[in-house]
Amino acid sequence: MDLAATILVDGLIYAGWLFIVSVGLTLVFGVLNILNIAHGSLYAIGAYAAASMVGAYFAWGGDAFPYGSYVAMIVAALLVALVLGPLLERGLLRFFYGRDEVLNVLVTYAVFLILEDVMKLIWGVNPYFVYEPYTLLGDVEMGPLFYVGYDFAVIAAAIIVGLAVWLSLNRTRMGKVVLAVIHDSEMSQTMGVNVQRIYLGAFMAGAFLAALGGALTAPMISVTPGLGVNVIIVAFAVVIIGGLGSIPGAAIGALMVGISRAASVHMLPEAELFIIYFVMAIVLLFRPEGLFAKTQARKI
Repeated sequence: MDLAATILVDGLIYAGWLFIVSVGLTLVFGVLNILNIAHGSLYAIGAYAAASMVGAYFAWGGDAFPYGSYVAMIVAALLVALVLGPLLERGLLRFFYGRDEVLNVLVTYAVFLILEDVMKLIWGVNPYFVYEPYTLLGDVEMGPLFYVGYDFAVIAAAIIVGLAVWLSLNRTRMGKVVLAVIHDSEMSQTMGVNVQRIYLGAFMAGAFLAALGGALTAPMISVTPGLGVNVIIVAFAVVIIGGLGSIPGAAIGALMVGISRAASVHMLPEAELFIIYFVMAIVLLFRPEGLFAKTQARKI
């Protein structure tokens, strides 16, 4: 019983931050129809930016109100989206809309490589640690198990993000416009919708979610070069399992990956990486388009 509870909680914690990253990736694909490999770099930049912002916050007297470091982390993710979102979308990606999907993948892969070197130029190759936010919420006792309270805050953040994205797309006027663009961008433009602005907004939202995922995980890990490589691979597995362009699919995919990985870590550590792709292969064997097809995602 204790093992099952441990696997469940560990899986939810891992799935929490992974969902935030994956929903940004699937949002960009759903609107722009671009599989953005550079999403992993945006995650890593968010982690570096949060580490730097929190460090500066405490250096400037943040000890008087340490909970302000959480605001600093969110601001760091927002700044990443505000700076890199327009730069990448307006400066590069807009020239490749409607082009071959393989070409788009290669372009975003090139951006990924460039951003990896940019991070080394800005932050160097030494690891960054930002432990203060991780310790502020204390510990949580669950029977014989003890967890850091911050881990559950990440789960809560993932739930809030998921609800916010879903409500924004389905219960707001702008969300209806975005869904219209997803269904038929040419008809939407004919009806007076500024499609280019929708593309920019969607990409910036996806960039913010990637950076937010990095910012939230920064206190839990050592922020080092190459951080985005593993993340983008696992995030791809999540969106492929759930179905490209599907937000509910991203949630289900993140849960499946998180819990299966936690089960492997506790029961068969040698298969930690293998189990993620095994789950993906099983899903694709029976549902080649993923659990939620993109056409279904456009109805959500």
